[in-house]
Amino acid sequence: MPPQNPHITIIGSLNIDFVTATPRCPGPGETLTATSLSVLAGGKGGNQAVAAGRASYTSKEKQDVTVSMIGSVGADDPYYTTLLQPALEKSGVNTGSIEQSVTAQTGSASIIVEEGSGENRILVVPGANHGGLMGDVDGIVRVTQRSEVVVLQGEIPRETTVGLLEYFNGKTGSGEARVVFNPAPVFPEGIPLSALHGTAVLIMNETEVVQMARSIAGLPVLGDVCVDEDQFDPAEFAGKFHEMAGVEVVLITLGAKGVYFSTRAGKCGTVAGVKVAQVIDTTAAGDTFVGYFSTAVARFLATGKGLDEFEEIEQAVSVANAAAAMCVQRRGAMQSIPFAYDME
Repeated sequence: MPPQNPHITIIGSLNIDFVTATPRCPGPGETLTATSLSVLAGGKGGNQAVAAGRASYTSKEKQDVTVSMIGSVGADDPYYTTLLQPALEKSGVNTGSIEQSVTAQTGSASIIVEEGSGENRILVVPGANHGGLMGDVDGIVRVTQRSEVVVLQGEIPRETTVGLLEYFNGKTGSGEARVVFNPAPVFPEGIPLSALHGTAVLIMNETEVVQMARSIAGLPVLGDVCVDEDQFDPAEFAGKFHEMAGVEVVLITLGAKGVYFSTRAGKCGTVAGVKVAQVIDTTAAGDTFVGYFSTAVARFLATGKGLDEFEEIEQAVSVANAAAAMCVQRRGAMQSIPFAYDME
């Protein structure tokens, strides 16, 4: 029999985004005529699943990594069957483990965007992302198929995320799933060091790395989060996550400055940012990076090697960074994520 493709499972949020463009936001009791309303598929989990799926298409006909999504939506939600599910499946994502909840509605975000300044105001209703299956660690584990990589983020309940980190990071046998964790948004209470310990890949931006550092005893970060661009040292933070949390690979995205990468085996460096002609919309750029890098990790782990031998990490970061750069030149979330065959 031919060898099976590597497998990635994304466990996370699924949302419907209602985006209203307006010249300005109305005041209390005021009614304005807005410019447009867009209804879009979103959620960090869904975005990352789409990115992983599209990264796995080496051509329009060939997908070399299997991608599955575990999440929850409202039962009989027309937006799921006509918008979210097709967006996932057309990107090569298996939706068979997405729960259709009878007790909660699909998560949603109502977004008001001011056309002149680009400023936005967002109201999020977690809905099914915070109920049913997504509040049941044992239930999620039962429907998780054998995978090289499990991807987690911060838009599902903290207790679930912590429980899943403890479960998967505690499985040390050969062939067990390794965790790629993107702690966004960072839970105010942080992540216990015991749960974080042994994470395969930790992906954060500059603000998130400072917030997450509060989880580590011996690396106190007090007061309001404030990143000084001139003094921020990603290598210092990465070293602490390696030393004290046992994280194998730390990636810190630095915006236009690029991405810092570091491995516990001692390989480190910075991949330069990709210059683009015009930034149209940064939505899902970070999720694109996570999905693309996770796909590269799954392919590597499928060879039977450990991440301490991941010599191709710089190339994997470069490709993920280029995909994110292509994403910001398009409008929207899922629809802005490129397929790998478009990256040539």
